[in-house]
Amino acid sequence: MRQPLFGLDYPVWQAPTGSIAGPELAGAVSGAGGMGAMALTWASPEQATAQVLEVRAMTARPFQVNFALAFPPNSLTAALEAGAPVVTFSWGDPSPYLAQVRAAGAKVGVQVASAEGARRMVQLGVDFLVCQGIEAGGHVQSSQPLLSLLPQVIEASEGVPVIAAGGAGDGKDIARLLSAGATGVMLGTRFVATQESRAHPEYKAQLVAARAEQTALTVCFDGDWPYAAHRVLRNPTLERWEAAGSPPHGNRPGEGQVVGRNAAGEPILRYADTAPRHGFTGEIGDMCLYAGAGCASIQDIPNASDLLRRLWHEAENGI
Repeated sequence: MRQPLFGLDYPVWQAPTGSIAGPELAGAVSGAGGMGAMALTWASPEQATAQVLEVRAMTARPFQVNFALAFPPNSLTAALEAGAPVVTFSWGDPSPYLAQVRAAGAKVGVQVASAEGARRMVQLGVDFLVCQGIEAGGHVQSSQPLLSLLPQVIEASEGVPVIAAGGAGDGKDIARLLSAGATGVMLGTRFVATQESRAHPEYKAQLVAARAEQTALTVCFDGDWPYAAHRVLRNPTLERWEAAGSPPHGNRPGEGQVVGRNAAGEPILRYADTAPRHGFTGEIGDMCLYAGAGCASIQDIPNASDLLRRLWHEAENGI
């Protein structure tokens, strides 16, 4: 196995799972020796500054902030000025922003879903690649299984480190992907089901109870991000939509219905891509429950540092 990137104690990376992964989770993972993460795509500059500073106050270890470039990275400057040490981009062309990240002294990685994409990012001089497989939870950029895609990306990487992402749920998955040549392994859903995660307790409970065959790759919950495929747990909203023939916008059953409210009392509409967080009320099980194909490995809701150490113990000992 290769030495972990960025001096990590463990080559285990937490995925930047949207609004579910806040400073509490990122700081806990990084502080325990892994790579913590936050998604700042939808954060205001003021929010980004506060969140980066919060993680920096928790740990001196590296952590990453992510921007999905399907949307303008409006808080990138604020995150860099606050001292974000590692930036990752996904879902778009990062080339307009690379010089800014480098000038701030931060490292940069880009999510790729093909060998050609990897070659282009290597030519742009990125510090590492995130190779996402189709098994990933949340928004899925890939169209290939991870174990098929990973060797192609590693070959195209010309020695640039590659982090494998998509469907990993336990130590055996980590060991297998490291043995296949990955420098690190990124897990998202497994860290959603932790004490520090901002996911709603019912969402976490459904992950613990889930079986692998309960996930679906779909475009059902695209109310706020049109046409972006995502992997979720099957639930009543998805089942009714599929039973109706998976109709387009304007013809979907229950479209426009309020299924719940966030902590501020704002409505959550059916088909919204918003995952339920602490403080949400309503029909939590009808909302968008992102989950990767490795969710069957989730049996409990530990704190993130204990989970990180357990995962690495499993990986080292083949448990």
